[in-house]
Amino acid sequence: MPRKIIKDRAIVEDSFTLVSEPGQLPANGDILVDIAILDDLQSELANRDGKVGIKVTGDVEPELLASHLDNLDLIAIEFPVFRDGRGYSLARILRDRLGYRGELRACGDVLRDQLFYMQRCGFNSFEPRDDRCIEDALNGLSDFTVTYQADALEKRPIYQRRP
Repeated sequence: MPRKIIKDRAIVEDSFTLVSEPGQLPANGDILVDIAILDDLQSELANRDGKVGIKVTGDVEPELLASHLDNLDLIAIEFPVFRDGRGYSLARILRDRLGYRGELRACGDVLRDQLFYMQRCGFNSFEPRDDRCIEDALNGLSDFTVTYQADALEKRPIYQRRP
């Protein structure tokens, strides 16, 4: 059964299959490759049919991803525990400094209360834990209607948005 995720404020089926070993690469379809094996699969990824994404942890150096960004449809950032904030910083760097415009997914220990703030950092898809209600998590994106500071989505602070 396909896994459900939140993408662009809607609950959808995840089309990506996680590949964590070099010999697991399917012939076609969308794949999510663990960054640890990305270099081993470069030649196979170049000519395959389907979207390609990578899965990283929040401690990966953004510069290591920079040369791959044009070829990636998805970057999934793993949050091992909810209190690990490195993924927020990585998302902002990918969006603001490196200009990544593809899908940016928060996965792992992703809680409802964090989704609104993750979205402000540039995430547009979310993979909550299996023991969490995905419908309730979706509601977390609408917890607030006004933000004061600029963010990855709204580049102007509130005082510059006034008519």
